[in-house]
Amino acid sequence: MQKRELGKSNLEVSAIGLGCMGMSFGYGPAADKKEMMSLIRSAVERGVTFFDTAEVYGPFTNEELVGEALAPLRDQVAIATKFGFKPDPNGGPRWNARRSPAAGNRSLEDLGARCSLPRRTAEVGGPLSNNR
Repeated sequence: MQKRELGKSNLEVSAIGLGCMGMSFGYGPAADKKEMMSLIRSAVERGVTFFDTAEVYGPFTNEELVGEALAPLRDQVAIATKFGFKPDPNGGPRWNARRSPAAGNRSLEDLGARCSLPRRTAEVGGPLSNNR
């Protein structure tokens, strides 16, 4: 599997990533959890190290699925997520900056991450700090 470096972060990931939205949201009913966990782990076995999810997929259930599936492989993969959305009855979710720090921490918790957003972080891509 070819690799790519993300930006200037020195984070190297597989050139092919796995978008996980359809596993629990968006394309009909959620797929079987055990089957999706197996699919995610099979992707890692084939060299995929970059996974994409979001709190709005489910909501929350997709992050929980991805976090649980990748927990034993955490040191081998990178997970991208999006957070800070609030459902809008007039057209789907809308991003809400005031929700970002709390929503970001919930996303990190759902993914099983061992870090949190600092209290004052309210911008996308803000710094992470260890808390465990």
